[in-house]
Parts: sequence; C-alpha cells; structure tokens
Amino acid sequence: MTGSDGPHREPGSDFRPAGPASDRAREEEERAVEQALALVGGSDRTGGPGGRPSRSQDPRDHQGPQGHQGHQGPQDPQGPRGHQGSRGPRDPRDENPNPGPSNAPHTRRSGDSAPYNDRGNAPHDNRTTAATDTTAGTATAANASAPGSGQPPHPGRPTPGGTAKPTPTPPSWERARAIAARAGRGGPTATIRLPLDRALGHVLAEALGALTDLPSFDTSAMDGWAVAGPGPWAFEAGEGLLAGRGAAAALADGTAVPIATGARVPPDTTAVIRSEHAHVDEARGLLHARRSVVTGQDIRPRGQECRSGEQLLPAGTVVTPAVLGLAAAAGYDALPVVPRPRVDVLVLGDELLNAGLPHDGLIRDALGPMLGPWLRALGAEVSGPRRLGDDAGDLRSALTSSDADLIVTTGGTAAGPVDHVHPVLDALGAELLVDGVAVRPGHPMLLARLAPDGPYLVGLPGNPLAAVSGLLTLAEPLLAGLAGRPAQDPYRALVHAEVHGHPHDTRLVPVVHRPGRAGGRDHVAPLRYNGPAMLRGIAAADGLAVVPPGGVRSGTEVEILDLPWAPATPWTEGCFT
Repeated sequence: MTGSDGPHREPGSDFRPAGPASDRAREEEERAVEQALALVGGSDRTGGPGGRPSRSQDPRDHQGPQGHQGHQGPQDPQGPRGHQGSRGPRDPRDENPNPGPSNAPHTRRSGDSAPYNDRGNAPHDNRTTAATDTTAGTATAANASAPGSGQPPHPGRPTPGGTAKPTPTPPSWERARAIAARAGRGGPTATIRLPLDRALGHVLAEALGALTDLPSFDTSAMDGWAVAGPGPWAFEAGEGLLAGRGAAAALADGTAVPIATGARVPPDTTAVIRSEHAHVDEARGLLHARRSVVTGQDIRPRGQECRSGEQLLPAGTVVTPAVLGLAAAAGYDALPVVPRPRVDVLVLGDELLNAGLPHDGLIRDALGPMLGPWLRALGAEVSGPRRLGDDAGDLRSALTSSDADLIVTTGGTAAGPVDHVHPVLDALGAELLVDGVAVRPGHPMLLARLAPDGPYLVGLPGNPLAAVSGLLTLAEPLLAGLAGRPAQDPYRALVHAEVHGHPHDTRLVPVVHRPGRAGGRDHVAPLRYNGPAMLRGIAAADGLAVVPPGGVRSGTEVEILDLPWAPATPWTEGCFT
C-alpha cells in the first residue's frame, strides 16, 4: 500500500541509505525544476533575498486547481494540493526516506506530501535556514490585488511594481505546537459561574476550596452499634440512630445503641462495632464484641477528608463527574469556570457532497461530520459546519462576521487558483503566527489571528488525516490555552515496529496501544492506513506516534498524542496492523 509518506513496509524491514540511483533521480529533478522555473520567468534558484525561492517563481503557483478534498479533475504535473483525497503524482523522495529511481523525478503530489517549497518545501537537502522570530513567520498583509482582478492579494506573489515577499522556513512540529499553546494563553482568562448541572467539561477558573469540614460531623462508617467504654454493653431495643437525624444524647459508659451508616455518632462514643462483629444476648440485654475493640474504629471523624478553607483542586482542573460530586459535598451549588472557547467550522471546496455516494468527480465531505465532535471533545463549543465552496468573497464574509474565539477552515491553504485562505487573510490584515509546519501529513496548515482582539484561525489541509494532524498540532494546544487548561507533560511509549520517517520533517503516525506479554512493557504498534487522505487508520487508533525525522527502529520510545476518546485500557488486538 502506498501513502503520501511512502510505500508501506512491513515492520522489521531494513533501513537502507539512498544509493546512486537515488542520486541520479535527485539530479534529474533539480534539472527539471530549473527548466520549470525558466518557463515561468526565471532560472535563478535563489529567487530572492537570502536564497529562498519565491512563490512567484514556484511552478506550482501556475498550475491547475489545488487544495481541495479529493479533487479528481485534470491535473498538471504538480497535481491538486491540500484537500481531501487529492490524487496527484507524488515526489518519491518526499514519500520514501530510502528513495530509488523515479520515472517522473520532477512531479509532486498535493500540499500534504510535496517536497518543501518556500512555504514548507525545499527540493534540496540544504534547506533554507533563515532565522524566524518568536511567531515563526509573523506577517501582515502588504500585497495589493492585481488591477481589475477582483481578487485579494496572494501571499508571496509580487505586488504591482514590486517583488515577492519572502517566507521564512516553516517551524518544526514542536515549535509550532509551542506557538499555538502560547497564543492560547496570551490573553486574560474570563470567569463565569455555572450551576453544577451545566459545569461538566469546563475548566475551573479558580482553585476549589472547601466551604465546610468534610465530614462536617463525626459519622458512623458502618451499620452496627455505637458503644461507650468497655463491654459488654447494655442496650435497649429500638431503631437506634439513623442518617439525617439530629444530634443524639451522649452515651454513658457500658451502654450501646444501634447506628446506621452515615448517622451522627453520639458524644462520648468509644467505637462503632459492625453488626457482623457483635453478638446480641437479648435475654440479658447485653451486647458482646466478637473481636477486640479499638478506640475510634469505624468512625469517620469531623474534617477527616478536609477542613473548611482547604484547597481541594487547583485552577485549570477539568470538571469531571467526580469533581461535580466533590464540589457538591464541599458545599457548592455553582462553580467558577472558564467559558468554553467558541469555534466556527468553515468547510471549503466545490467538490464536496453532504450525502449519498461519490459521483461525477464529487466526493463526500469527511471533515464536516468529524471536526465538530472532535473539537467538542477538546472542550470547545462548536457551531454547525458551514459549507462555503470555493468562493473568496464568501470566505471573507464568513471570517468578518464570526464572533467565535477560533475559526477552523478546511482546505484552501495551499497556493492554487481556488486556494483562497492566504489571499483573504492578507486582504484582512491578519497576523500569520504559523505558516506551514515541518510535519507530515499536513504541512500546509496555518495559524493566524484576524485582529489583535479578534478570533484566531486554524487553517487545516483538506486531506482528512492531514487535517487531523493540524488539529493536534495547532488547534488542540490553542484551545487548551483558551480554555485555561495547564500544559500536559509529554507521554512516551515503546513502538514495536520500525517506523520510517521523512528526511527532514516529523511524521504523525496512527498507533494502537498493546499490553506487554510475559512481563514485557506495554507498547504501541503503528497502523497500516496512514496516508494523508486516509481515515481508516486513525479510526482504529488510540493515538498518534510522533516520529522524528529519519524514522525510528523497533524498541524506540516515541511521544504519543492520545486521542480525546482513547480507551482507558489498551486494545489487545487491531485488524489494521
């Protein structure tokens, strides 16, 4: 099976360096790129300051439709980029860390699997290493539209009478996540009070302090007998002490009284004897203990769990059902929480169907049904997806009219003629915080802020697994910050298979958890269907393994991104490995 990240290899296959045939293919590709650049107006590979090729010199900027889910129309050698299921030709160097000869060395796949260009790709190993600032390529619109075009300016394209704006090298996967997390934590955190029945899933805006001692009085931990002094104990028949009743009279030494679990313990009680540990001599009216009695046994003293004012949970704690129970026990009717981040989802692409089977070049929208539940699982309040097609005006209108904290778009993040995300962001003067990420799949993802006090925008590639990569790379840490959740420590696990990597970029690979055998350690196993247009692997996965450039051998520890609905216990079998 061949995916965008390379032909499938069975676990355990040997890692072999590229050979002479690969070098010939690389040389052929470089010559082909030179020829293509010459055709579009320049053979200078550097193309601008600092030796970075500009978008105006990238032959892909002059190609056919790019950037949509499963675009099936006629394709130039570069192919459609950035949308679900695009099927353009692929650059074998980009998909295979151990490339062999190629029959089409200059062809490239969609934006999820193409070799690096100036927004995230460089066709050579000596990639651009221009320094980036703390926002990894922050930029605002300065390009003007072509006269009479009716279109907003395109990023990286030359302005009238000017030159193309260079774009920095995209940040690493780790840096992109850090930028997104920092952006989410950048503003003040709002606080609202919600009744307990509406607070589930929110995050505590303040530390939760006890409003009373827990328990607030001495209570019996068992059904049995409250006794005072040494036995045997005299008793009187009756129902005894029940939960929910007021204070009882003090017990005199040598006496006992029946008591129920949760009932207030009378003053001067020595211990509670469980019913099964007591013998009742009704004829003589005496109670005998079958076991030795320890002072204070089976009594929950006042304040055993906490004292009034004691901190129970810190700010940033997610409100779970157990937290609701603790809050109620501690005297709360409502909780101070951070509002859920509001998210709008905009699905772009003229080729998408909302129902029925694919036909006539049209495909089903896989992201619209997936993104809403996924974002809700990350703690967001999500509106229904809006399907805009490929219309720059509709996209601009949707962005400027949104009152959400975050807007998520799908597709259109590449540089094709119907990829409108960058031009519209430029026209609106948006600040690009992340413009491309060194990760596969999904490197054309982006993070922007529409205005200093406006919403953020996460632009996801249109290919489904590439979109998942964008969710976990940018949307998840951003939403965690907006929701007030503290940063989580990375989780690592052994991977029991060789996982091939990209030469330069991080790979995110769906994995399933498996328990160790015969005392061995728990581990993860990679799943087979991991191409950028595939969902079969992620649908069976517990998480994604973060595979560093170059890949990892079996037995290596890798970072794991757990999915928000991953089961509490590892799966023991998977049908996709």
